[in-house]
Amino acid sequence: MPNILHRLSIDAPPQRVHELVASGAGIQRWWTGHPVSGDDELGGRLSVHFNDAVNPAATFEVVQRSTDRVVWRVVAGPEDWIDTRITYALTPRGDGGTTLLFSHQGWRQENEFMNGCSTNWAAYLISLKSGAEGQGFNAYPGGEISRWD
Repeated sequence: MPNILHRLSIDAPPQRVHELVASGAGIQRWWTGHPVSGDDELGGRLSVHFNDAVNPAATFEVVQRSTDRVVWRVVAGPEDWIDTRITYALTPRGDGGTTLLFSHQGWRQENEFMNGCSTNWAAYLISLKSGAEGQGFNAYPGGEISRWD
């Protein structure tokens, strides 16, 4: 199965990066630009919204949430996303920063939609990096590079 993989060096402590990837309020800042609904605790479900405030674009079950790893399983959203897993693995660096390994795994096939999602994930992860480092976020719609429609 094909996967989307990204590695970032973030000049911010792991606790700051964790706060941004593990909490609904954090996710809103770097990714969605809109409120994230649901429960961000282990076993909870998070729903992200972009253009439509009523109908979520995707819903994730939080299957792992520790200080160094956050894993979501997609339970609703684009058909190609269903049952894929999104992982944020954080490793502290000696200089006080964080190495983030991001993966969106379990795609059934590589296709143009997956390629566009990979591009957008990269853009939003750069928003995460920038914001964590105090340089400001570029959440949706500003960070969108490849449209889903």
